[in-house]
Amino acid sequence: MSNINITYLNGPDIEQLSMSNDEILLAVETGLKAAGNHQTVIEPRVHLKPDPAFNGHFNVLRGYVAPLEAAGVKIVGDYVDNYKKGLPSEMALLNLFNPQTGMPTAILDATAITEMRTGALSALGGKYLAPPNPRVLGHIGARGTAYWNVRLMDHLFDFDEIRVHSKRPESQNAFAKKLTQDLGKTVTVTDNWEDCLKGADIMIEASRLPEPTPLLKTSWVKKGALIIPYGTMSALELDLLDVMDKVFVDDRGQMNAGPLGALRPHINAGKISPESVHGEIGEIVVGSTAGRGSDDETILFWHRGLSTSDISLGVAMLEKAKKMGIGQTLKYA
Repeated sequence: MSNINITYLNGPDIEQLSMSNDEILLAVETGLKAAGNHQTVIEPRVHLKPDPAFNGHFNVLRGYVAPLEAAGVKIVGDYVDNYKKGLPSEMALLNLFNPQTGMPTAILDATAITEMRTGALSALGGKYLAPPNPRVLGHIGARGTAYWNVRLMDHLFDFDEIRVHSKRPESQNAFAKKLTQDLGKTVTVTDNWEDCLKGADIMIEASRLPEPTPLLKTSWVKKGALIIPYGTMSALELDLLDVMDKVFVDDRGQMNAGPLGALRPHINAGKISPESVHGEIGEIVVGSTAGRGSDDETILFWHRGLSTSDISLGVAMLEKAKKMGIGQTLKYA
């Protein structure tokens, strides 16, 4: 075994790529198309919690995307108190492999990948499931993925009004300031969940709750809205599904994986199951499942994060890095 090299893209390399909104969306949609065409393998994520005292855990995501000829494993640390140490709450590495031989091909800093692909999945959910011409976006949460939720969603819809709220004033104010600057429009900070979400055309819940707490009230949801919750701990009232006309997910196989997730209480209560959801987003992308059927359908899209999105965006970054001469070559053998 000799002359086997690995491409390494570190954080500064990823930043230097300056992936555009459209490049990110195209890469993630490519992965969804492969999933819709049954050309992917997605293993449900698993978790490692080293010690409850650390207030954090690792998520391990595994997948394969046949059209890209790539398999991958991403490990992401999710430590909610990291802001106290001046660190991101989520830091990750993506490892890519040749699926035919098992040989490693690349290692990428996946912190930005995680944020970008999560935002892209929210935005693509909006592309296929939002009401016609949505004007108001309400967004809970100000973590890294939140920025890309808002940026990519606004790229598609150019909202008249964007409202944001987070439990920490310093984070939500900085969040709104950066978005206002980058989007070239005012992003409004609200003092509470209701003012942020009530009556919005698209409601995104990306909170960081320490335990399940029903802070998103069913009564705030207007007819025809799209609700996208993906907090680790559920913020939804149990009766929210009663007002939904359709529920879509990113992957049925991940719905029952682990004790966490926005719809975990609803699954435990028997209100929803992998068999009862209307479909997966990849099925909508390829047209095998219908998405929104009418203007007044109220729809929920729950995504837990796809390993195939990480892989698809990682491959797109590697291709762009090669053209730009960015990255390092590490000798493996």
